[in-house]
Formats: sequence, structure tokens, C-alpha cells
Amino acid sequence: MKNIKKFRVLFVCTGNICRSPTADGVMRQLVRKAGLQDQVDIDSAGTDDYHVSEAPDRRAQQHARKRGYDLSFLRARQVHKPDFSQFDLILAMDKGHYTRLERQCPAEQRHRLKMFLDFAPGQEGKDVPDPYYGGPDGFEHVLDLVEAGCEGLVKHIEQALATPQE
Repeated sequence: MKNIKKFRVLFVCTGNICRSPTADGVMRQLVRKAGLQDQVDIDSAGTDDYHVSEAPDRRAQQHARKRGYDLSFLRARQVHKPDFSQFDLILAMDKGHYTRLERQCPAEQRHRLKMFLDFAPGQEGKDVPDPYYGGPDGFEHVLDLVEAGCEGLVKHIEQALATPQE
């Protein structure tokens, strides 16, 4: 029987109710469309514990639903130490998240930390802005950025899965 290689991705924002669950939901759909759902595990978390066990922000859910993404089943959680060894990629939504993750992450796992928008052509090194205190346009902008980042991420994962394991 052939061994199926798994690829695990964790999206991280502050409270895990806006940006990271949006990326989680978008990525799940793109992974299904690419036929990779058996090879890619997706999760999201927050750097802080403000919203643990809560559903994503209702506005994030509404805007995502308009584009065909379901976030309703997701629940917020905080990043935990085992995440650094369990995920192949830990993707920070902004530089502040990256800095906090870098401080928590064991040195031997730091290669797993990346900025999420590094996977969106033309957006490398940029932040996904927090839409929480803004209006509807902010949630739409986040979705635009997340779709671009997730499309690039799917391509990256397809290449990684196609590379023979040592």
C-alpha cells in the first residue's frame, strides 16, 4: 500500500475569529477543488486566548458565505507549543503575529514560520490587515488577500507533495 504524504498548515492571527479562520475556510475549499483533501490538514489558531471556543466573527462568516465559504463549524483556539512540531507551515497573518510566534517557537522549528502573504504574488512580506474594528470593505479586502494567498499556497503544497521523500 502506498504511503500518503501529509502536509499540515496552521493559519495564525490574534484571536482566531477573523483573518485566520477566513484563511482556514478558503484553504479547505481550494484543497477540495484540487483533490488534495486527503493529503492536506488545515487548522487555525490565535496568538491570544480572547475568543477560545467561539465561532468566527459573524461579519467574517457573512462575507465568506457570500463567496461560497463556510466558516460556521470553526472554533477559536490558541497556539500551543506542540503546534510548532505538528505543522509543516505556520502562517502568520501579520508581522506582529510572526514576531510573537518566533518568540514561542523552538529554534529547530523556526523554518516552519512564514508570513501568509509570502504565498500571494506581489504581496510578499505584507500584512493581512485586521478587519475587526472596520466596516464591510475590510472584510472584503481580507477575503481578496486570503484568496490570493491560498491559491499560491495550494501551488506550493502541490509541489511539496510531488517532491519525493528522502
